Amino acid sequence: MSYKDEWLMIEANDDIDEDFHREPTEEFRFYRAVANGDVETVRRNCEQSRFEDQEGVGVLSRDPVTNMKYHFVVTTAMITRMCRQYGMELEQAFRLSDFYIRQLDDIHTEAEVCRLHDEMVMDYTEKMRKYRHSNANSKHINACKEYIYSHIKERITIEELADVLGVSASYLSRLFKKETGVSVSTYIRDRKIDMAKNLLRFSDASMIDIANRLAFSSQSHFIQQFKESVGMTPKKYRDKYYMVEWNIEPAPDAPAPGAATPPAGAPKT
Repeated sequence: MSYKDEWLMIEANDDIDEDFHREPTEEFRFYRAVANGDVETVRRNCEQSRFEDQEGVGVLSRDPVTNMKYHFVVTTAMITRMCRQYGMELEQAFRLSDFYIRQLDDIHTEAEVCRLHDEMVMDYTEKMRKYRHSNANSKHINACKEYIYSHIKERITIEELADVLGVSASYLSRLFKKETGVSVSTYIRDRKIDMAKNLLRFSDASMIDIANRLAFSSQSHFIQQFKESVGMTPKKYRDKYYMVEWNIEPAPDAPAPGAATPPAGAPKT
């Protein structure tokens, strides 16, 4: 029997008349709250465990955990597109979606799916709150920011951006400074430094690896730019913030992140 024929048989069965789906109004209000950066409304929804309420949402799998995972994917997809519609950069929106959906591979209980859902929606909401509080840019500047986000690991020039947008470099430079208060080069540097901070905090990548990954001209240039922006060297930043949000304590006598491990038998200093 084909799937189409199977559906026609189910549709004709009286039992299906007992299944009702709730009106989508509440769900769309929730999606809009996320896209509007309404942290309090979204947090209240999570505290009320609305995602766990399966009444009227449809059964997508006979297995309860798989069913909840499918609903998680649907919710993430809807929120991603709503946030994109409200201005989130395309690559950021979809990369964030991909990240959270991949986490489902390592989850095996309904409670874990619910916790991941709450973390996912709060992450999108907080990002949209920051975006909507700080952004009132024109179409050209939003497109410029989106390109920078998508190519942050490359060397980006004002001429390249202008060519992508189909405007002159001088016009884009003036418009960007007028709307954001900073030059294009400063904005690119700051976004690269933001990513460098995350690499220093949550990875063991060396300074030269980070400099190369983010397309700085040299390790010394990276260090100089980082210190100018943050007020301390990358090494001091890592020493101060490495893994602090994960509450990870380094093992006794463990080498500092990114530091070379002394050869066996070498004297300790």
